[in-house]
Amino acid sequence: MPLAQLISADQLHARLQEPGLVILDCRFALDAPAYGARSYAEGHIPGARFADLEQDLSGPVTKGVTGRHPLPDANALVEKLRVWGISNDSQIVLYDDAPGAFAARAWWLLAWLGKREGVYLLDGGLKAWKEVDLPLDSAAPPMVAGSFTGQADASLLLEAGQLQQRLGNVELTLLDARALPRFRGEVEPLDPVAGHIPGARCAVFTDNLDENSRFLPAEQLRSRFDALRDGKPVEALVAYCGSGVTACHNLFAMSLAGYPLAPLYAGSWSEWITDPARPVATGD
Repeated sequence: MPLAQLISADQLHARLQEPGLVILDCRFALDAPAYGARSYAEGHIPGARFADLEQDLSGPVTKGVTGRHPLPDANALVEKLRVWGISNDSQIVLYDDAPGAFAARAWWLLAWLGKREGVYLLDGGLKAWKEVDLPLDSAAPPMVAGSFTGQADASLLLEAGQLQQRLGNVELTLLDARALPRFRGEVEPLDPVAGHIPGARCAVFTDNLDENSRFLPAEQLRSRFDALRDGKPVEALVAYCGSGVTACHNLFAMSLAGYPLAPLYAGSWSEWITDPARPVATGD
């Protein structure tokens, strides 16, 4: 079974009553952290539980040390997944109302903990659900504890020091998921330093989607990442972004395209720039 899987709104609607199905609403807004919880309370897919990027899918921020969204403690996340009713054999559907980056962060975290089957992203997110006039619910579902027993996989992560040592390696393909103006250092709305990690290639995560915010077909995604890789080894791919969130969208898209799951530099740009000794590049 492929690691990255999509589900349509109609397919999800037909499965809402299935036992063992867990739906996580991952809505969030970087400029309004309370947006997700408020939107969830106003209306969500029936049976969905709310997963907050900063409270649930990230760990505490240490100023000057971590990035903006450090990984959560693995054991704490396992406990949270159990509270949401997740077990090792659960079928899980993840969604948000953005291009899918927050849902993809949850997908990556599940893969990091070993849950690599039966996890789906709702293609098109909540927008797709609303487009076909499917129902919303404002009631939180009853909590039934799960028994998930995941363990963190260190092979899916790259630390800043490890990445810095690899920057001179001609085989490295380092993909930055941020928009091109941020990559070039022309603007920086979120972090105190503009630019990118030297040697990186700009791989804007929204380019994984079509005009309706659905993922491109696998063969188109494959062509996209083959071009970005430019003949370099698949095994030397590394993904990053601003804070370890939108890079997960690229990792999901690469998995849809048939690529193996590449490592994530989870601290990403917002962690990289906490050490002035780390090199910074601007332009293309």
